[in-house]
Amino acid sequence: MTSDNSDQAEYWGQSPSGAKWISYEHRLDTALAPVLDLVLDRAALAPGDHVLDIGCGTGISLLMAARQVGPTGSVLGVDISQQLLQRAETRIANSGLGNIDTLLDDAQTTGFEPASRYAMISRFGMMFFADPVSAFRNIASALKPGGRMTFAAWGPLEGNPWFRVPHIRAVERMGPMPKTDRNAPGPLAFHDGDRITGLMAEAGLTDVSVDAVHLDLTPMGGLTGAAALVTQVGPAARILAHHAGTAEDAQAIEVAVATDFATYETPERMVIPALINLFQARVPV
Repeated sequence: MTSDNSDQAEYWGQSPSGAKWISYEHRLDTALAPVLDLVLDRAALAPGDHVLDIGCGTGISLLMAARQVGPTGSVLGVDISQQLLQRAETRIANSGLGNIDTLLDDAQTTGFEPASRYAMISRFGMMFFADPVSAFRNIASALKPGGRMTFAAWGPLEGNPWFRVPHIRAVERMGPMPKTDRNAPGPLAFHDGDRITGLMAEAGLTDVSVDAVHLDLTPMGGLTGAAALVTQVGPAARILAHHAGTAEDAQAIEVAVATDFATYETPERMVIPALINLFQARVPV
């Protein structure tokens, strides 16, 4: 494992896997809306706040935060992926909001303007750092004394069928992936809340906490739409890519996932349970 995040820049910024987040932007924003709502609710942004958004992706969190802080506030979105940030900039331009800026850089190392922000938020943007302690310290340098970090990460795999089901079905079809460190950078790297709060404290943050929150994800398109989405984006897609899977393989995995996901189908919509680790901390005063 490298000490920098160049591999993440390549994955999210140049690969077809990163591009899928643009192709499925609306479906992902819809499915993960409860997570962003949780982050913004706990962050309690106020009009006039100046906010830092880490791993802003295609920009839905930027738009929502910018509306909360209003024209007297501002939001700076940071992402390591050029293709995702370009899409975010298009959405910003189309929104008519004038209080959002973006930065293409690695939040672990970039030189933020010191003590310039009141709050930092992130929806699933913090789990990919090669050196989380350095990242926490560097992000904290951008916050004013007493400024708060609020970010969401996936909890344990067992509590997240959104990941667990497609992973199991893809492995059954294609075979296992090489074993990796469960704490290595990736979507589930912050599954152990106690470990991460320890790293946050090591970085010098105070009032550190983690809350394991049970939410319901709300994918669009019913059972078939949900099964198709988690086959195209996430662990099933990575397993298919690793094993050079065919369209027939992808279809077989999607059918198997749909069978398992049927238990989460209601007459109104799909409701897929999720376990989210909601982290908060403050910069010392």
